[in-house]
Amino acid sequence: MSTMTDPPKADFRLSMLINDTRYRSLTFQVIAAIVIALSIWYLGNNLIQNLRAAGLNISYAFLGDSAGYDINQRLVEYDSQSSHARAALVGLLNTLLVAFLACITATVFGVIAGVLRLSNNWLVSKLMAVYVEIFRNIPVLIWIIIIFTIMTAVLPAPSAFRGENPTSSMLFGSFAFTNRGIYFPRPEFANGLFASTALNWLLVIAVLIGSWFVSGEVEKRATKKQEETGERPATLLPKLAIWLVPFVLLMIIMGLTWDVPELKRFNFSGGLNAGGPLIALWFALSIYTGAFIAENVRAGIQAISKGQTEAAAALGLRQGRIMKLVILPQALRVIIPPLISQYLNITKNSSLAIAVGYADITATLGGITLNQTGRAIECVLLLMLFYLTASLLISTGMNIYNASVKLKER
Repeated sequence: MSTMTDPPKADFRLSMLINDTRYRSLTFQVIAAIVIALSIWYLGNNLIQNLRAAGLNISYAFLGDSAGYDINQRLVEYDSQSSHARAALVGLLNTLLVAFLACITATVFGVIAGVLRLSNNWLVSKLMAVYVEIFRNIPVLIWIIIIFTIMTAVLPAPSAFRGENPTSSMLFGSFAFTNRGIYFPRPEFANGLFASTALNWLLVIAVLIGSWFVSGEVEKRATKKQEETGERPATLLPKLAIWLVPFVLLMIIMGLTWDVPELKRFNFSGGLNAGGPLIALWFALSIYTGAFIAENVRAGIQAISKGQTEAAAALGLRQGRIMKLVILPQALRVIIPPLISQYLNITKNSSLAIAVGYADITATLGGITLNQTGRAIECVLLLMLFYLTASLLISTGMNIYNASVKLKER
């Protein structure tokens, strides 16, 4: 009779860190981490020593000094006596504004162009192919300059709206399209529930978010009943009521009024203004990135087997409903990952705004503030921190959305 025993374990030796495959990978990772840490320490220490030798030091006290320059396009109160920190905040909000608007419109352009490029209509398909090839193969900076130049050359000056026989007139008496930008009415609350305008708008946003959740619950219940009985209850009117009734009641209670722009001495006053640089940058980023998104959409749709389309057609579904109910939901798992990169590109390409005078974060903090104070290192570090944070937040949000819509394995 024999017994099985475990082989004796070898004693650990330092040479095993290199020769033993169980420890070799970990050893090289630790060495690489130490080298990287030492390199960062050396570069940082070298920077501090050189700054000290030049009589300089890293300080952000300059952010509290008066900026001394004006910014035309702004979402918060600001004047030339405001601090550099306030100017940087205005630039940051301007960057987020144009990035947000461009992400939405680029997605719309891209989805439409991507779907139409697969159309059976030869002319429509070729027109979309021309759009994609022209816009994605020419640098976005050139498109920004072209659109801004066309806008300032074609649209009338504010003086064209003056006089007994003006050559231009406001659309519906409320919208003015000029070479300086678009002027349109601004909503105001005569009986706001809060003293702060920002809090009143946060209340409006909260009501809309609540309507969105309730509308989603109505949709889920309708789907559940359809699965149980085979009949889907009508949800259009209930969902319209959920969206409109609370919103309209809130507007009546808060006394919604409109501040319509009026032509004063040399320009329009009152209302809201979307300046020419903002519109040019927004439109250029949208059509340029939309061409890339169109290719992503086309690739996602073509990744779905034709058998899916044929099976849906055999059930009697029309082409539009096949695309909406069968193809696009499955294509999203292919479309969304590259879509994240396009959104990141929009955010980073918005730094080209300085070419047309749009005051984004690069133009304010990385441009005028840097030149006035000479604090290049501090300004560049803040810019890097902003773009890194914005990119990580966009990636995180889109990855969460991607996980929520991807196919669930049973």
